[in-house]
Order: sequence, then structure tokens, then C-alpha cells
Amino acid sequence: MPDYLPPLRAYFAHPEAVAVRVKDLQKLLKVKQSQAAPFKAAVEQLVVAGELRRGKNGTVYKADRAPAPQVEQVATMEGTIKRTASGAGYFRPVVSAEPDITVEDDAEIANDEPAEAIYIAANHLNGALTGDTVRIEVLQRQRPGGQLCGAVVEIVKRKRTTFVGVYYEQHKRGFVTLDGAVVDYPIPVGDPGAKGARPNDKVVIEMLRFPSPGEPAEGVITQVLGARGAPGVDCLSIIHEFDLPDEFPEAVLEDARQQASQFNEHELGDRVDLTRETIVTIDPVDARDFDDAISLEQHPDGSWRLGVHIADVAHFVQPGSPLDREAINRGNSVYLPDRVLPMLPEILSNALSSLQQDHVRFTKSAFIEFTADGIPTHCDLENTAIKVTRRFAYEEVMPIIADPDAYRGKIDARVLTLLDKMHTLAMILRKRRFDRGALNLNLPEVKIDFNTEGRVAGAHTTSHDQSHEIIEEFMLAANIAVAQQLTLKGYPYLSRTHAAPDEKKLRALGDFFQSMGIDAKPWAGREEIQRVLSTVQGTDVEFAISYATLRSLKQAEYSPATIGHFALSEPQYCHFTSPIRRYPDLTIHRLIDVLIQRTRKPKIPSEADLARLGEQCSMTERRAESAERELKKVKLLLFLSDKIGWKQEAMITGVERFGLFCMGIELPAEGLIHVKRLPDDGYDYDQKSHTLTARRSGAVYRLGDRVQVEVAAIDLHKRLLEYKLVPQQNTGPKTKGHRAYRPPRPSIPKKPRRR
Repeated sequence: MPDYLPPLRAYFAHPEAVAVRVKDLQKLLKVKQSQAAPFKAAVEQLVVAGELRRGKNGTVYKADRAPAPQVEQVATMEGTIKRTASGAGYFRPVVSAEPDITVEDDAEIANDEPAEAIYIAANHLNGALTGDTVRIEVLQRQRPGGQLCGAVVEIVKRKRTTFVGVYYEQHKRGFVTLDGAVVDYPIPVGDPGAKGARPNDKVVIEMLRFPSPGEPAEGVITQVLGARGAPGVDCLSIIHEFDLPDEFPEAVLEDARQQASQFNEHELGDRVDLTRETIVTIDPVDARDFDDAISLEQHPDGSWRLGVHIADVAHFVQPGSPLDREAINRGNSVYLPDRVLPMLPEILSNALSSLQQDHVRFTKSAFIEFTADGIPTHCDLENTAIKVTRRFAYEEVMPIIADPDAYRGKIDARVLTLLDKMHTLAMILRKRRFDRGALNLNLPEVKIDFNTEGRVAGAHTTSHDQSHEIIEEFMLAANIAVAQQLTLKGYPYLSRTHAAPDEKKLRALGDFFQSMGIDAKPWAGREEIQRVLSTVQGTDVEFAISYATLRSLKQAEYSPATIGHFALSEPQYCHFTSPIRRYPDLTIHRLIDVLIQRTRKPKIPSEADLARLGEQCSMTERRAESAERELKKVKLLLFLSDKIGWKQEAMITGVERFGLFCMGIELPAEGLIHVKRLPDDGYDYDQKSHTLTARRSGAVYRLGDRVQVEVAAIDLHKRLLEYKLVPQQNTGPKTKGHRAYRPPRPSIPKKPRRR
């Protein structure tokens, strides 16, 4: 087999060598496609050895430092594993924190096969589980399509040692089947009845010995959560599975009590007294904490003064205190379908910090001046005290704005005027924001419905109206204004960053737009994405376009880096408006205190400290999102477990080589139609157009199509829902071949030609 290390070193030793993609490098060095796998392995070997580095868009370039003196003959890398329901896994390497390296977004990918990941066959996992840090060797072979293959040679660190599963007994021994297909075999837990466990109970186990080739796993039950399917047990299972902090330590509760005892709403100190101002909150009807409120006035010349008043959590949570340490550990509140795990004890989150109607509360206020047409001109930041005049739920607001006369005498006239002005300014700001290039992804959110006994009664999707948009625009304006103030002062702060997508993904997105019949550029930059999203708004393809766009974007994260926010089209952006439920916001509030107090030697965190904190907060945010998503899935699977054969219309949300992912319309549960459940035919998969095409009949299944599905199977252990396709009754003239059901496509206007 050829040794590709010498030609690679020779290429990059040339003084004019530039960063190059591996595929292009393969062509430059005239490496045959049949040798692509060992060639890529050689490149990885040089990356691991430090001779090469990875740059943006999948390029590699010569490292500044000298080559490592010793290089292993087998390319090894360190990273994390994600197992799939099939038993195989995918490996992601640990990426350097160099500023010129971009990290691929690890948002959910429908087929659990992340792009650029290395495939690890089940027999090469060596006992590694999802989340484990491992070292692998890159094998000199590849899968169809060119994906690299590897084998785990060392488990560096286990992500966790506790797991959740279902207890059962067999041959006078206890066993636990772990949730979520962590492993595909039961874990022995010793004598039956340990900890009072009964068959079909959900339990927590501590792994005493992890599985490895030739040696079985062994665990011990540490906690019995309750009978499987009982109300609340699935929520407890997810809490333990994701290691979510639940109960607060006594020291943290005592700190909160002490802060509460010292609070005196009549002692405002040097705060600006706004308790007589007309101020409102607008929140979900079931909101428990209220951390933002709004005031607004319009000057005679038409200009505006917007007041965004945010709960002053920093007043109660001192740096280094038990409250502060616990808030850092939690990172954020977790909003599960039937329970909230708050970042701060409820005495603060639901009481003293919460901006409740008719109560004096301490706030930090951003007063933003706008011209009549919404151009921001100035921002003042102040410590204030407010008393909310009126609390509204989102559902109440638009009827009032649409017909204020119907509410005169029922609602204070000042409040009616305020709501009307809020709507006017928010719509001006919204138009300006999209004119600047911000993206508008219209994706509904799934909400679980519960009956009076706490059991799942169904689910529905929610959509936002202009009442949500009012608050969204004002919160965005405040976050941007605060970030600009901190940037002007030169203070390092925790930004909310959103890196631009990779060029490869943007090109693939452009190809998809064209495959949907949209006249789009082959390379979908932000302006082109925005134009397409605007074009398809309100049409049957809007969901498919929005979903494909989301899949192409990277995840936003917290970082001191100054890379801006791609989706918002903002160079400076931070989170300031939700300190009750997000720790990054609390760090911004402390910096505002530095600005307001103008201390000569302010205590400002270093960029290195902020980088570490940003990684922690990004991790806890993703953990919370994953837990919420997983619990919704579990609840919907339990609800459907006795409904095999139930039919509904669904939308195709993902197209893969092995089948179609579909989201129900009546009940928004996502499941898989495996190719084996499609009409008996061979199928060709086109990744660019997100289609699966039958070879004989010509049936085409495309992302965004509507199909009739039937619940075919549910695996609660692996958390899988399988649909099967319900053939459409064709009552019209016979046509050649069977076609997937597709509603009439809207007429999409084409982009005007430049003249």
C-alpha cells in the first residue's frame, strides 16, 4: 500500500502551499479514488501529530510549530462517540479552540449520522457508549459515499456512570434494560427485589463494570423511580438520564432566604424610581417567572423612548455565593412538558426577582432612543425600581390592539395607549431587522396536552402571532443595545454567537431550493436564504424550506469571540433579558453595574474565564434542550403505545437512504417509514434534492411532501416510532406508476432578472 506521508509533507513544505480541502489535495497529488481511504487516514495522522491543522470549510494547512518528533504508524484521534439504535456509532474528534477553526453544529440530525463523522461499526466500539471520550484508530477503508471508518482503541473518559432503565427478573436474578438503546442487552443488577424494585419499575443504576469484549456489564440499583407509565415517572427518568439538577442544596436555599429577608421595597437607594410609570408585562398564560417588562413613550417629533426593564437578579445573587455557584452549575432553567427545574430557588425566581403585577421590584433598565422610523440613536442603562401596571398573556393582547374601544372602561386608558404604541414601534423594528438581513424561520413548537390526572391527552403545535413579535423585537433591541455599549467600553463579555454556515452546506441548501422548483442561486448566502424564506412564507413548502435551512445552520453558543450572529445579521449581540433563567444574562448584568457605577478598578472576567464559562453554559443549554425533546418523545410514544393502526396525515421532515422521517399533522409525533415499509421496489436516494425515488414505479418522496401514515410499531425501549405508508386511493384516470401524495404546489414567483 502506498505511503502518502512523504508526498503530503513535500506538498506542505513548499513555501507557496495554501490551505486546501482534502478532496482537492487528493486530486493535486493524483491519488486514485480507490486509495481515498488510506490517503484521508494519512492526512488525519498528520493532523493528530500536529504537522497540519484544520481550517474553515474542511481545509487543512501547515501548522506553525515544528512537526512532532515521533508519529505513530496508525492514525489515532480523540473525541466523543454517539451510538445509534442499530448498535453502531459515530465519532466526532475533539476540535481545537483556535479562533480560525469552526466547529460543526451538532444539532439533531434525523438519521443519527452526523456529516463528517467517522463511522464505528458495532464490533469496533469496544464497549464505548454515547458521550464517552475515546481514542480511535482510523481504518484504511471507507463506507459507500467515502465516509471514513474507525475502531475504538481506548476509552479515555466515561461521560456518566449512572443510567435509567426498566427492571425485570429472570432465573432468580434482577436485570435492567437501559432506556434509549444505550446498549442492546440487559444489565444484571444482582439479587431480585433490591431497593424494593418490582418488575416493570423504572430504576436508576450505577454501573459497577462497563461492558467490554469478553466481559459482561454489571450494575447496582441506587433508586426506584416508580412503575413504568405512572404519571411523573417518565419525567423523573429523564431528569436522572440527563443528570439534571433537581432539588437545591440547603446552603443555596439558606442563601436565598437570607437575600429575601434583606429585601425592602421601600429602600430604593440610588435606583431610579419608576414605580409610577405605566409598565406592562406580556408572557405565556402559564408563565411562572416574569423577567421582562416594557414602557414606551413617543415624543412630539415622532421619535421613541423604549424602556426594557429586566429583573435585577444580580442584586440577590452575589459572585461566589452558594446561589451563584449553584446557578453556574445549572446554567439555565429547564422547561420540561410538565415540570420546571429553575436555575434559582423559587423564593427568587417566582417571587422577589419576578416582575409581578402591583409589586415593587428591582430592575436593570435599558432606555433606547429611536427615530420615528426605528433607527436607534442612543441607549442609557440604569438601576431602577418598577411596579408593573398590568400583566397580560399573549392571547389577550391582539384582540385589545385590534379593537381598543371594546376594552375602554375595562382596561386603564394609559395601558390601551401603551399597547397600541408598542405594536406600532415593534412592527417598524421588525421590518427594519429583516431589511438588514435577519432570517425568519417559521417552525412550530410541539406542546403536550395533559388531562386532569396528569396523563398525556394528546399534543398540538403552537404558532406565534404579533403579540409574541412585539416582545421579541423589544428583547432583541435591548440585547443588541447592551452588547454595543459593552463593546464601546472595550469590556470582554459573553456574547451570544452564531457562526456562518460552512460553504459546503450553503451550496447543498441552494441545490435543495432549486430542487423544490425555486429560482435560487446555487450558493445560498444569507440574503438568498432570506429571499427564499420570504418567498415561500404561507405556502405548503414553507415548513420544508425552513426545516432544511435550520439543518444547514450551526448552533448558536456562548463565547467571548466577536464573530457576531449570522441568523440575526448582527455584529454584536448578547443575552441580557432573562437573568432569572439564564446564567449568561446574569454575567451581563454584573458588567452593567460596572458601567453604571463607573468604578476605577472594575472586576471584569478575563476572556479565558469567559471562554470556559461559555462552554459550560452552552453545554447546559443543549442538555436542557435535549432533555425537553426526549421527554416529549417519551410521552408521545407512551400515548401512542395502544394505538397501533391509527392513521393520520403527516409531513415528510427527513429523507434518508433507509427511509422517510414524518411528522404527524393531527398529532405532531415524528416517526420513521423504513424503506421496507414502502411499496415493494428499489429506491434511489438523492441527498441534494432530499428525495427517495422508486426505480420501477417512479414514485418520488420529497422533504415537505404530505403522506398518509399508519402507526406500525413502537419500541419504548429504543424510543422509536415506526409508521407505514397508507396507499392513496386513485379514483381518477390511471397513470403510469404510483406517486407519493403531494398537495398542489403553490405558484412561487421567480426572482426578477437584473437588467
